[in-house]
Amino acid sequence: MNAKVEGRSSAADIAKLVVALVLVVAGAIAFNYYDQEMLLLRVLGILVVVGVAGLIMMTTTYGRVGWGFVRDSRTEVRKVVWPNRKETAQTTLVVIIMVIIVGILLWVMDSFLLWAVKLLTGQGA
Repeated sequence: MNAKVEGRSSAADIAKLVVALVLVVAGAIAFNYYDQEMLLLRVLGILVVVGVAGLIMMTTTYGRVGWGFVRDSRTEVRKVVWPNRKETAQTTLVVIIMVIIVGILLWVMDSFLLWAVKLLTGQGA
């Protein structure tokens, strides 16, 4: 975990976030406005706009906190001990068997409850 004390956002941070939001909205409007252009160019344009907006957002306090979270998450993922192929196959087999057993139990319970309801309502033979 990161023990840094995060600062408060300033008016400049809020202004940057608003600019980034305006850029994304303008990009979406431009994407739809230029619907006669090639789709590849429109998609590349919106990707550039979202990238620039992301870079602007990264200069804010929220952006630094978010990037720190991503860095810390990558560090934690590297610490995970992943199962090998044999362990994965065994676990998958156990899950499949349990699903079949629970399915059979639910079917038996449903059949019994259906029989009991028919018996109690007089619809059974």
